[in-house]
Amino acid sequence: MPRPLRVAIVGSGPAGIYAADALLKSEVAAEPGVSIDIFERMPAPFGLIRYGVAPDHPRIKGIITALHQVLDKPQIRLFGNVDYGTDIGLDDLRAFYDGVIFATGATADRALSLPGIDLDGSYGAADFVSWYDGHPDVPRTWPLEAEKVAVLGVGNVALDVARVLAKTADELLPTEIPANVYEGLKANRAKEIHVFGRRGPAQAKFSPMELRELDHSPNIEVIVDPEDIDYDEGSITTRRGNKQADMVAKTLENWAIRDAGDRPHKLFLHFFESPVEVLGEDGKVVGLRTERTELDGTGNVKGTGTFNTWDVGAVYRAVGYLSDKLPKLPWDIDSGTVPDEGGRVMQESGEHLPSTYVTGWIRRGPIGLIGHTKGDANETVANLLDDYRNDRLQTPATPAPEAVDAFLAERDIRFTTWDGWYKLDAAEKALGEPEGRERVKIVEREDMLRASGA
Repeated sequence: MPRPLRVAIVGSGPAGIYAADALLKSEVAAEPGVSIDIFERMPAPFGLIRYGVAPDHPRIKGIITALHQVLDKPQIRLFGNVDYGTDIGLDDLRAFYDGVIFATGATADRALSLPGIDLDGSYGAADFVSWYDGHPDVPRTWPLEAEKVAVLGVGNVALDVARVLAKTADELLPTEIPANVYEGLKANRAKEIHVFGRRGPAQAKFSPMELRELDHSPNIEVIVDPEDIDYDEGSITTRRGNKQADMVAKTLENWAIRDAGDRPHKLFLHFFESPVEVLGEDGKVVGLRTERTELDGTGNVKGTGTFNTWDVGAVYRAVGYLSDKLPKLPWDIDSGTVPDEGGRVMQESGEHLPSTYVTGWIRRGPIGLIGHTKGDANETVANLLDDYRNDRLQTPATPAPEAVDAFLAERDIRFTTWDGWYKLDAAEKALGEPEGRERVKIVEREDMLRASGA
């Protein structure tokens, strides 16, 4: 009787779990069957959902429920706290599996080439998000001394950063934030947050719901300058063809014409301001210089030669995420992705790297909403299965599932399992219970391993 198709997935965020789901729904899953092992460098699964989504977004965290149902399937095993490239390599994976899918996402900040960007008080949004999401591999404290703060970027991450900076610690206490984050936010001195975009309202990359949520806080007054509400031919075309962009523009218009309220923290959304320099004194951020821009007819902008200086004590850049280069895989340094065709990893020679695939942000860059990775996963899995049916996959030397356990044991690698996640989940919920909270996230890696029974 033929053995099941053995597939390794590296990364347990939405992209990796969607790929597992696509495999389980395929014809191959019925006959001869599929056997999937998911490798995750963190002790807990769910990737971006656990460590990249703001804690006051329980709706998005609800996606975990759907991902949970996939990981509950008996054909899937989870190996947490196992780092690709350190604990296990491509050659090791090939010895155990017919195919390997990389779904490692993007966690680093994209660089921004701006004078003064390296000053003390200039931060990457991804690092701040990791801190407030209780990531075990970042410092436990965060400097929040500035009363006026700039956020560069007009995407949802910029909104998350601005919202967390503008809210009070007590507003965020009902969420899963750990004690060190609550204490850090209690010391936050920010009263004014300025979000800067170099183009106009029609070009903002916010999703409508995320934008409207800014205004739900009793402590945040959202302010838009009426002069920033401007559209050209290209902007009007964008609004007509994109319902989301139109809804965002309408929300911003409504905020621009209303009277200012008296909520204590002010959050300004600035458009047509292109950052040109982070200003410093004695190595510390003391301001931001921007050039006023104007629309050029196509929806793009050009500089006007008029400059503004903003008195801010900290600058956060939210200009995109970047994936880490994966050992033994080809790499496109400009896009920060693995070159591919339909999810098949492509070598410089133009040939497919046998049995090796990518999906999600490592494949196409950090764009789109979480659900968009589902289509990616379906395409990648369809091509893996096509290669399987046409005998294009390499045959692993030791495909038996227990060979993986033996390999990890031999190297003395402590790993967590799906059963271990249930234990960690229960431990975090138990921590929250005395305070009437759904959970309190466990931060220290060692504590996570212990709670998971690694």
